[in-house]
Amino acid sequence: MRNKSVYKPDCHRFGDPATANCSGPQMTHSGLGWEVQQGAPDLTGGEFLVWRVDNLTVWSLKPMCYALVERGDCVTGLNLTVYKPPDLVSISYLNHTGPLIEGHVYTLQCTVENVAPVGSLSVTFYRGQEALGPPQSRNNSEKKPVTEIFTLNIKPTGEDQEGHYWCEAKLELGPEGPQPPPVVKSQNLTATVYFGPQFLLKGNPLPLVTWLRDGMKVAPPLHSNRKHSGKYTVQAEGALGQKNLTLEVEIIISKMFVIVSLCKGSTFLAFE
Repeated sequence: MRNKSVYKPDCHRFGDPATANCSGPQMTHSGLGWEVQQGAPDLTGGEFLVWRVDNLTVWSLKPMCYALVERGDCVTGLNLTVYKPPDLVSISYLNHTGPLIEGHVYTLQCTVENVAPVGSLSVTFYRGQEALGPPQSRNNSEKKPVTEIFTLNIKPTGEDQEGHYWCEAKLELGPEGPQPPPVVKSQNLTATVYFGPQFLLKGNPLPLVTWLRDGMKVAPPLHSNRKHSGKYTVQAEGALGQKNLTLEVEIIISKMFVIVSLCKGSTFLAFE
């Protein structure tokens, strides 16, 4: 190929061996060489010159293959990508510990430690096997390893108490990269959700609702634990009078979740 050197592009993991070939028809040049920060070979007059290292230790390598020609040097850069999968991927709640409360908003954070290049990283949050939205990424050209934190807001429901959250970090390096792409998953973050009974109230105007326990006015058992088990009276007072509903609330707690069970009574109050 006249006045142009050609090369074999490459993608290598940090610390692994690396090889690239620069070639050009011998009749078109008087020498081939490499300009590179690590492992530069000597100039050759042949048709190809291999650059090789046993242990790739430079993050921002920019190898340049050049050919000496009559009208000056012909230079071509090697599009080399040095990558490193994350040391650790972990998931947690941001500024929160302990159980979740149904209907409240919480923030999941996925921490990806020491990954490169971060511009090729994508992170996906999951609940069980369900992806929670599209993959997230960063517009970052840094070549050296960095630690990145990705976040996602969630609003748990009672159904979430049987599931868990986790996140997955993937390095998508294109067709020259490893196939399948490197993937590192976080641990499972079990969702313990406190939730209370749901009631359908009808009336115009809506009735005023009061919760009673042992004859004393109390707050609804929405933030439930074992001490909230027992018999409750729900008192609904509207324009046409008052209706009472007595029910038994049982709180069942396991290591994974909380269940609020309405053992007796209806959950429907209406003024006709």
